[in-house]
Amino acid sequence: MDWLLDPLSYDFMRQALVASLLVGMLCPVIGTYLIVQRMAMLGDVVAHGVLPGLAIASFFNLPILIGAFTCGLFSTFVITWIRTQSRIKADTAMAITFSTFFSLGITLLTLLGSRVSLEQLLFGDILSINAADVWQIAAIAALVLIGVGLFYKELLFVTFDPLGAEALGLPVHRINIGLMAAITLAIIAGIKTVGVILVVALMIGPAATAYLLVTELHWMMLLGAALGVLFGVVGMYGSYYLDIPSGPAIGLTVFAGFLLALLFSPRQGIVTRRLQRWPMGSR
Repeated sequence: MDWLLDPLSYDFMRQALVASLLVGMLCPVIGTYLIVQRMAMLGDVVAHGVLPGLAIASFFNLPILIGAFTCGLFSTFVITWIRTQSRIKADTAMAITFSTFFSLGITLLTLLGSRVSLEQLLFGDILSINAADVWQIAAIAALVLIGVGLFYKELLFVTFDPLGAEALGLPVHRINIGLMAAITLAIIAGIKTVGVILVVALMIGPAATAYLLVTELHWMMLLGAALGVLFGVVGMYGSYYLDIPSGPAIGLTVFAGFLLALLFSPRQGIVTRRLQRWPMGSR
């Protein structure tokens, strides 16, 4: 048991593990909606869209959370504006917005002489998390998860039948704005742990793994959250014992879990399907 308890003797590891647990639970719940709506790329756009807000907030000594949230949400409005004002499809609008906000963010971080480290933003630094960061992540996680629980039926309806939801009088536009806000908050919570580049892995990877294992949305969310926690904790222990960066360690753990599900899922696994067909072919 020493290998399990030894990392817990350090205060920074305990805080990092709590943060990874919270983010691992939060991100896949939101990522579930992105996957079923076939909008996984949107998470990547918002993750990079918060960079200009981080740079501006840091320069003017404003709360980082406000700057990141405002700019991340604005990036989703830019995507919607491009789609509604032209024949450009969603994937193209997201690619344009992604590259623009990412470039603007790096430019502002350089020109404004931001105190925020670009390397930490891109790859995360979970071991530098303090108690205040943990409480902030916990508050974001509680706010978003309570919101998802309260509006689960509405989100479910809008996700699978937006036209039907609109015909029944549901405020589809406001629900979509709320979902975009939840996505932005989840990404802000995850940036400190795994960074801009890898937060999407934690948001999409566990949810996609759950998608291969279950069929109903609520089970996908619950299993995705459980897998996110597992991947986060395993990644942290791997980072500690292998002496590798924590963010990439969590990202690689997420992929390893997804690969196992892709190969051995009872219903959709590549190896499983071949084994099921093999006796019939041998006859």
